[in-house]
Amino acid sequence: MSHTVISHDGASIAYDREGEGPPVVLVGGAFQFRAFDPATKQLATHLAKRGYTVVNYDRRGRGESAHDVPMGLHETLADLRAIVAELQRIHELGEGVALFGNSSGGAIALAAAAHGLPVTAIVAFEVPIGAEQGHEGAEFLDGIRERVAGDDPDAVVEYFMKDMPPDWLEQAKGTPAWPLMVRIGPSLEADAESLAWAQSAPHAELLGSIQAPTLVLVGEEEAPNGMAPAADAIVAAMPHAERGTVPAVQHSWQPESMAGAIADFLDAHVER
Repeated sequence: MSHTVISHDGASIAYDREGEGPPVVLVGGAFQFRAFDPATKQLATHLAKRGYTVVNYDRRGRGESAHDVPMGLHETLADLRAIVAELQRIHELGEGVALFGNSSGGAIALAAAAHGLPVTAIVAFEVPIGAEQGHEGAEFLDGIRERVAGDDPDAVVEYFMKDMPPDWLEQAKGTPAWPLMVRIGPSLEADAESLAWAQSAPHAELLGSIQAPTLVLVGEEEAPNGMAPAADAIVAAMPHAERGTVPAVQHSWQPESMAGAIADFLDAHVER
């Protein structure tokens, strides 16, 4: 059953809640939302069976959440705070929640913790941050914002996927998924902004204050370019972070094995 929570600016954020136990919020990356992402829905079910209350939500601009609203990182973090407040109310929690962030959702999860969201633990998978204090994140964000402000909605998604093989992009345009991807294009600003934030200062300055135990995962198979060094950089910058692996190929994981990796880590670090 779908639920809603109202964010700071009146935006309605839709979510599913499943299971009983310590709460875990799943933070999707680019193009992920409930009706478009069966793997994360399956992940939620497997994780709930391990004894957790799992929230899988549509980020603003996606699925059943509000679309005609600002969609930057500030608003995205405020949405997470509203979800956490609702979980604290429902479960009468004195503490916060655990976060699982997939890809750019991992950067959003880290930014949320760094900005004071009450977080008990973080698991992040293949966060695609660039080199410390590099400029490519800010340049990419500028490119996304320019196209969001333009009059060609397809251009937003094309630009976001500009480093994908050209034949892959052309195939995507020919599928029924393409109009859905274009519709959520403006929400990609928060993904790009989270990656720019991760390069806005030394990693230790951005991430060093996060006290939550953190697991940074990469695939057992060779991760896409830059993912493994990014994981190492995140772990080196945080006081209570460790690196791990999970069965995954080309930035894609299996729900049951990912749920197992998340649950094993949370079992060791989250109080019941």
